[in-house]
Amino acid sequence: MSMNEIRRITASSFVRRTGLAALLVCGVAGCALIHENGTPFAEIRPEQIRLAEAIHLARDRWPSACWWTRYGDQQLSALIERALADSPTMVIARTRVSQAKSDVQLANAGSNLQVAAIGALDRERVSASGFLGAYSTTQPLIGATGPWYTEGIVGLGASLDIDLWGKQRAQVAASIGVQNARLAEESAVELEISTDVAQLYYGIQTTYQLINLLEQSQQVAAFAMETHNARAARGLEAQTLTEEARAQQLAIERQIVAAQGKIKQLREALRALLGVGPDDLRDIEPLPLPQSEASLPATLSYELLARRPDLQAMRWYVQSSFDRIDAAKAAFFPTFDIKGFFGVNALHLADLFTHASQQINLIPGLYLPIFDGGRLNANLSAVRTASNTLIAQYNQAVLNAVRDVAITGSHLQDLDTEAELQTQKVQAVAFVRDSMEAHYRRGLASRSAAMAARQPVIVEQVALLEIDGQKLSQEIALVKALGGGYRTD
Repeated sequence: MSMNEIRRITASSFVRRTGLAALLVCGVAGCALIHENGTPFAEIRPEQIRLAEAIHLARDRWPSACWWTRYGDQQLSALIERALADSPTMVIARTRVSQAKSDVQLANAGSNLQVAAIGALDRERVSASGFLGAYSTTQPLIGATGPWYTEGIVGLGASLDIDLWGKQRAQVAASIGVQNARLAEESAVELEISTDVAQLYYGIQTTYQLINLLEQSQQVAAFAMETHNARAARGLEAQTLTEEARAQQLAIERQIVAAQGKIKQLREALRALLGVGPDDLRDIEPLPLPQSEASLPATLSYELLARRPDLQAMRWYVQSSFDRIDAAKAAFFPTFDIKGFFGVNALHLADLFTHASQQINLIPGLYLPIFDGGRLNANLSAVRTASNTLIAQYNQAVLNAVRDVAITGSHLQDLDTEAELQTQKVQAVAFVRDSMEAHYRRGLASRSAAMAARQPVIVEQVALLEIDGQKLSQEIALVKALGGGYRTD
């Protein structure tokens, strides 16, 4: 509180404010009028939050918390737990939550009693033409020893805003809504990171399996090339067949090199996600792919909204926007505050701590918006528009969430059918391979024929591996689309 404010408080008197009640009655009648209230958009209807009846997997359930543990893979669990603890993205999300908590405390502090210690020393020369002109000369009767004075003031100043219309409460509620949204966003980031880690991890494991099959195919191709080369050397066949076998072997080698490069790329993506250095990520041991356990709940409806953290975050932002609208409406009404001061104030520093220098001020105040140039209506229109935008974004996000579940569930259904058909195909070509090897053992077929019969089996196994990898990827995507075990009322 500046010296001029203290001097204004000193000049005021409680008696002059006895007409406050009358001013209040007139003020409520004369405050600015609301012209830009607007109409809120409607939220999405329940019938739009459901799946088509044709989309239904064999198992019916929602994902569980720590959903990745059902795979029983210690490597995967360790990677996800490390990412959730140390990932830079996760650190940013937690920092945003802390910031929102501070904003709530800041908004809440504005509605509490504010008390400040005041101390000031003012060395001034009084103007002979000013309000205190009598003090510019020496007049002992009034204590004037001008024109120079050393004025001092020491005491406590207090102020309290009386929130009759709920403006401050609405602002606090809006800040709490943002805080809750940030908490939901933190869960959404956890879900995003855990599913991304799982996708990268099983991308690496699938590529390991692919390399294993390609190496088997390379052995068959190498044997074929050696056989054709030996025959060509004896003049039993043309060199063309040798070169064809060599071309096939080189094509398989190229596939192996590409697969090894893919593992390096996936590993680097995983390292960046975890936020670790090149030497801090241990080698990932090859393991068989787990069996798919994808499932869909029997119905979605509004439960999807409670299980998707990103939707909960948007819903809290919408709720916060409603509170901001309430605060904008409350700004049209009169505001009241009470200011007070208790301490000592003296024109002469030597008299500062005397009993006669004690000062007490109690000043109720009224602020009444009457003509504001349209500022309050413009603000209300802006917050209403922002709220409607959030509602529209929320409705679209809900539809997108239902779409993600539907598309992923439908794709998984198709992949289940494809996997079943491809398994039968692998079994068919494997029967041919086993038959040819049996003939070879009995001397009824050549070794070349037996080895050549292995190649179609490997080709079909690669195709089945690709389907299994897609199934696992889509299963993780479905876990993400269903909220990954997140649940809120």
